[in-house]
Amino acid sequence: MTRPVVLGSTSKYRAELLGRLGLAFEQAAPDVDETPMPGETPEQIARRLALAKARAVAQKFPHAVVIGSDQVADLAGTPLGKPGTHERAVQQLRAMRGQTVVFQTALAVVCAETGFEQADLAAVKVVFRDLSDNEIEHYLRAEQPYDCAGSAKSEGLGIALLERIDNDDPTALVGLPLIRTCRLLRAAGVKLL
Repeated sequence: MTRPVVLGSTSKYRAELLGRLGLAFEQAAPDVDETPMPGETPEQIARRLALAKARAVAQKFPHAVVIGSDQVADLAGTPLGKPGTHERAVQQLRAMRGQTVVFQTALAVVCAETGFEQADLAAVKVVFRDLSDNEIEHYLRAEQPYDCAGSAKSEGLGIALLERIDNDDPTALVGLPLIRTCRLLRAAGVKLL
């Protein structure tokens, strides 16, 4: 039996990435409160939310294989989420200039009907350049990445903010680690090739 695949996210970035696999899927909003819990590390936040999103959507689509994902930027243990506004994006980029930030991108795959549930995490180390206030302002006006954890889109002009990216899954920084996604989808019984 071929199970439908549902991406438990309304993110256009994650949908574009999943679309690269040539897989038929639909998207559904997970309706999960993304507020960090007291004392949670960025890695714990990302893992918890990826699972919560996949589980929430799996309740609505029990026959489907559901993918949930979440990304939290980790600046020396401080979680940085989506800034939402220009002012918060400026604050985030000022705090990250000259720093190494670990983008914790968590992934969960759940199928309620079969009881399948697995999660994984891709940690991507990103070294930001020592950015001037003018560079930050120019970048934010040009790309307006207010819906991106850490206020930067490496797949666009945001790459100019960076010195280096260290990771083992090149799509993880964009928001959905496809190498890990393929591995968990295969484990859930989804045929990719």
